[in-house]
Formats: sequence, C-alpha cells, structure tokens
Amino acid sequence: MAKVAAELQYSDEHEWVLREDGNLVSIGISAVATDALGDIVYVDLPEVGSAVTAGETCGEVESTKSVSDLYSPVTGEVTEINPVVVEDPALINSDPYGAGWLFKVAADSEGPLLSAEEYASKNGGEL
Repeated sequence: MAKVAAELQYSDEHEWVLREDGNLVSIGISAVATDALGDIVYVDLPEVGSAVTAGETCGEVESTKSVSDLYSPVTGEVTEINPVVVEDPALINSDPYGAGWLFKVAADSEGPLLSAEEYASKNGGEL
C-alpha cells in the first residue's frame, strides 16, 4: 500500500496540499498516484505568475506508462515551481511528500479537499 502523509490534505485527482505561511500552499502528487503512474520521466508545471483554478488542469506528468493531467487543488497565483523535479522527475517517485513537491500557490480559495484519513480510505493508501 502507498503511504499517505497524515499532515496533508488531498484532492480527488491525487494532488496534495500543504499549508505554509498565510495563504501560501505547496502542491505535489500523492504516493498513491506515483505508484499508479510508475516511473515519472517528465513533468510540465504551470509558470510562475500564472493563475491556476481549483479543479482545472495546470500541467501534466508523464511516466513510462501514461501521460496524466495535473490538476490544481486551489485557486490563486503560482509563486514558485520546484526546478529540481523538472530536471529530475524521478524525485517525485522517490520522495513525493518532500523534495518531490511540484509548485507553490498564493491561494485565494481551494477546491474540495479530503483529509488524509478520507483519502487513504477512498484510495487504498495507508497512513
């Protein structure tokens, strides 16, 4: 079973959200998603300064198995992307909740999010 980080919230599309200072949130994809995708070989992230909308696509993740859309779990402005995962997408597989974070958003609002318990129960992950 894939690990689900208890301190995070999750979208139905397998993105996680970590609240930081004020309205700043970090976003990544869950270990449940990385297990399903297989080895990630490419990631296309939104540009810094671009607007993202909760529930809408904002990039994509390509693995050896498939290409999957990346959905924003929040609405706001992208403030930072993780250049390390652009250079080494395999980091998303090896450390999805840490060094494999994808981008940060100054969030105005958020879409529907699940607690770690709800996400794990719905998707077969373990806390």
